[in-house]
Amino acid sequence: MIGHLKGTIEALRSGYALLEASGVGYKIATTKDTLKHLKQGTLASLWTYLAVRENALDLYGFRTEEELRFFELLLTVPGIGPKSALAVLDIASIETLQSAIASGNAQYLTKVSGIGKKTSEKIVLELKDKVGVGNEKVKGAMKGDEEALEALQALGYSAGESRDALRKVPPAVAGSSARLREALRVLGS
Repeated sequence: MIGHLKGTIEALRSGYALLEASGVGYKIATTKDTLKHLKQGTLASLWTYLAVRENALDLYGFRTEEELRFFELLLTVPGIGPKSALAVLDIASIETLQSAIASGNAQYLTKVSGIGKKTSEKIVLELKDKVGVGNEKVKGAMKGDEEALEALQALGYSAGESRDALRKVPPAVAGSSARLREALRVLGS
């Protein structure tokens, strides 16, 4: 199995990076956040997960081992495959997801993460006992995100734009008004 790769970033594309290690170019699917931290022509190190299917070998890459572990935890949920798990990680931070799951807040996962109701309920049911207790600051941010997301969409921003902006707001910023203000600053810059 390929668990970690270190090499030069040869190309960055939407949804994946091409990393050359020992003369071999590896196509590694990854999150938008990870892609933002990579630069073409520089040395990079990624934790990886190799998904073996009948007709393909797919690599998924993460900046930290914690991201990889949470990705693997999502894969234990029936019906969640590597692409779905990556999509969940792509939309919300690990801390926010853990807090939502620990508090049994499937509604948050549906609203903010953009996944379906049945899938979010299944994730909460399967992982609630495995993720631990959520951080109080993150719980406050979660509540604020639900209301801020609705407000941003009412202002004409798409769900994707709104989620991306809210993801960039630090969890220390609590309350829907404060989170909305910060998200608007992010969207304005």
